[in-house]
Amino acid sequence: MRRVSRITVAGVATAALALTASACGSSSNESSNSDSKNLGLALAYDVGGKGDQSFNDAATAGMEKADKEFGYKSTAVEPQDGESEADKVQRLETLAKQGYNPVIGVGFAYAPAVKAAAAKYPKTTFGVVDDEQIKADNVADLVFSEEQASYLAGVAAAKTTKSNVVGFIGGVDVPLIHKFEAGFKQGVADTKKGVTVKSQYLTETAAEGGFSSPDKGEAAAEGQIDDKADVVYAAAGLSGQGVIKAANANKVWAIGVDSDQYKQDALKAYKDSILTSAMKNVEGAVYDLAKSVKDGKPETGVIRGSLSNGGVSLSNSNPVFADNKDTQAAIEKATAGIKDGSIKVKTS
Repeated sequence: MRRVSRITVAGVATAALALTASACGSSSNESSNSDSKNLGLALAYDVGGKGDQSFNDAATAGMEKADKEFGYKSTAVEPQDGESEADKVQRLETLAKQGYNPVIGVGFAYAPAVKAAAAKYPKTTFGVVDDEQIKADNVADLVFSEEQASYLAGVAAAKTTKSNVVGFIGGVDVPLIHKFEAGFKQGVADTKKGVTVKSQYLTETAAEGGFSSPDKGEAAAEGQIDDKADVVYAAAGLSGQGVIKAANANKVWAIGVDSDQYKQDALKAYKDSILTSAMKNVEGAVYDLAKSVKDGKPETGVIRGSLSNGGVSLSNSNPVFADNKDTQAAIEKATAGIKDGSIKVKTS
């Protein structure tokens, strides 16, 4: 059982019971399902797990959509504290043996395990979110141009700040999160001169809780707010909930990530402090991979979501943000520039 602090999510316990299987897969179940028809897709969650109101929950939404449309009985499994690479491999292999297809590792940490399991089960389609290094005939690398949505978040922050200080909080100091930071900083700099961006990473490794500790996110946001930041953007998974909480308590703006966090039930007490969210369509990527398998034409190789194909975007759910004509005009101009190539967004 993971020991992480969560903002309470009404109904999550019930949903989790319905959707979540044993983390490593019980060997007693393997033989009973191994010869049956495709049960649907299987998700192996990254740290933060179900209920993060962000990355993992977006993948869950894609799974639920596939279940509804295809009559699947999909499953999702949670990570465990201190698990080894062998544990991840065993989890994926168990799911494939049970008859799930595709089997998706939700997060770059699953890349080595996906590579190993895919080699052992060549007739099963595997997916990995946020990694594009696996070259195999039965693997889809589901990746995104996060820097593009983050650039737009930077434009929004620059147009909104009154203190001319904004913040970026990354969950873990890894290249993936550097893309969020780089795009955000560039968007700020291109939009308004003289705005300072304060950056902080919560941990060096995911095992230290950078993606799964709302308390760490809250403390980091409090520090940036004390340093005059009045807009704070977090790319930190579950830890981002703490950032949003701190923003609300201090009456400043937060920018959400991955999902439209303004609409998340667990965050509705804080939604008036969520300016916008830099979204990536993990839901669509998961659903599309499941559909491709259902249609008998499995996706493989690098599948990249961008502004041009709708794979990344900026949410407009908060009326304060959506109704600001000056900000929206700047967002539209930046979006057009990224799409036509006149704006080249940095990834590091």
